[in-house]
Amino acid sequence: MSSRRAYLDWNAGAPLRPEARAAVLAALDLVGNPSSPHTEGRQVRAIIEDAREEVAALVNAKAAEVVFTSGAAEANNAVIASAWPALLMAGIEHDSVLAPARNLARSGKVRLIDLDVDAHGRIEPQDVASAAAGAGADGAALLSLQLANNETGVVQPVARAAEAARSQGLAVHTDAVQAAGRMAVDFKALGVDYLSLSAHKIGGPKGIGALVIRDGATLPAFIVGGGQERRRRGGTENVPAIAGFGAAARAAARDVEAIGRVRTLRDRVEAEALAITPSAVVIGASAERLPNTTNIGLPGSSAETLVIALDLAGVAVSAGAACSSGKVGASHVLEAMRLEAPLARAAIRVSLGWGSTEEDVQAFVAAWAHVTARRRAVA
Repeated sequence: MSSRRAYLDWNAGAPLRPEARAAVLAALDLVGNPSSPHTEGRQVRAIIEDAREEVAALVNAKAAEVVFTSGAAEANNAVIASAWPALLMAGIEHDSVLAPARNLARSGKVRLIDLDVDAHGRIEPQDVASAAAGAGADGAALLSLQLANNETGVVQPVARAAEAARSQGLAVHTDAVQAAGRMAVDFKALGVDYLSLSAHKIGGPKGIGALVIRDGATLPAFIVGGGQERRRRGGTENVPAIAGFGAAARAAARDVEAIGRVRTLRDRVEAEALAITPSAVVIGASAERLPNTTNIGLPGSSAETLVIALDLAGVAVSAGAACSSGKVGASHVLEAMRLEAPLARAAIRVSLGWGSTEEDVQAFVAAWAHVTARRRAVA
């Protein structure tokens, strides 16, 4: 096996872009508080507002609609925990959406309405309409529907679902973390009220994200004690991270136009894996998916064992979300899709990005052949 490592876990976190690194380092040298009116303070404030413009442009939003957060988990929690009488969501959502919703439901503070997904992991807008009609009796409720799944890459019909929900008076939130930079994301066209983003998925620094709040939408302040971020999130802003986020957003917007190259690499991963192991299954293959993501199940295997074996062979992939790493058993996403247990427990995620190469694909194919051949020999 080659000594060169291949990083194919971009959905967990993308490498830091050179532009983002340069922006972070430059911002670290600035003095002054961005809330101060003097020259130094205004210089720092300009860095934040320039970045806000870039993040807004990535998703076709207004700069005034962008609120910087510590990450998408904070953004998701801020929306979910905002005293809705009812929450509508499917079991394929990220844990940072599901966990706060389920905690609120257990405490009796909210009615949680579960939406079914089909075998490909997609919701049906008409099901949203029916569930929304029932939720409307409780007053204002919220639909939360991710734009693209972090494990399978399956893209949801958010715009149509949002239209159905809003016709019943519901607010709509979408977690667009995996979609940004990998497909065109249009906040206005989606028709949602809230949209979550994360910098490190698009090559920005870790620990910074954003919540886009539609102009006119209501949402209580989620950190009080300061006037920052239009009084929605108090506390001095993380200027270097925000600067890096802005630079990454600008580069990611450019990369969307060339995403076809990444799709070609992803398709090669799938074709080669299926040729080597014909019993393997590409989960969600018949649905619209992100061009960089594949989820491959190999019945009779263990996802955990495959991830470890591939790592030892020099290839980084994952089984499920990075924030759930170390878990044993099937992914909650695959369980919600009602996949048979042997397949759900044997699925790995391979995800690529703008820096992925033919050599990375070749390394994966060689490692997959090696690992699966050893598995067959042992069996």
